[in-house]
Amino acid sequence: MLETPHLIDTTRLLTAKLPLVVPTVEIGQRMGPGIQEVMAAIAAQGQAPAGPWFTHHFRRPTDTFDFEICVPVASPIRPLGKVQPGEWPAMKVARTIYQGPYEGLGEAWGEFLDWIETNGHQTTDDLWERYLVGPETGPDGSLYRTELSRPLRS
Repeated sequence: MLETPHLIDTTRLLTAKLPLVVPTVEIGQRMGPGIQEVMAAIAAQGQAPAGPWFTHHFRRPTDTFDFEICVPVASPIRPLGKVQPGEWPAMKVARTIYQGPYEGLGEAWGEFLDWIETNGHQTTDDLWERYLVGPETGPDGSLYRTELSRPLRS
């Protein structure tokens, strides 16, 4: 289920990020360890997440996911292992909230992208998924909430 999409100007967020290129069939096995790696790098530098974690995809997934696992932080981090400092830049995006299990994200993105096109918006190649409510809250995937954002061209 998608909430009504809307346009919004985001604000800059400092992040800790872990860049990954992962075969599509491995995404489920790689996401958890990747998140743990970013969280450990933040904790090792005396910080805690400054908001929900998210992923920044450089393109729509094909046979691979080319993306970054990102966690917002209050102040810049130092590189640690594969984790690097980064940011979610200020930009105008089309945004919606999908409620449901992760297995439905592909269909939700399709519906959202149809809305963007139908409404005449031009987007960049990348996309952002922010995980507002997920498995850490319980096993009922119908309650998960994922924010979908697609940057718009100026």
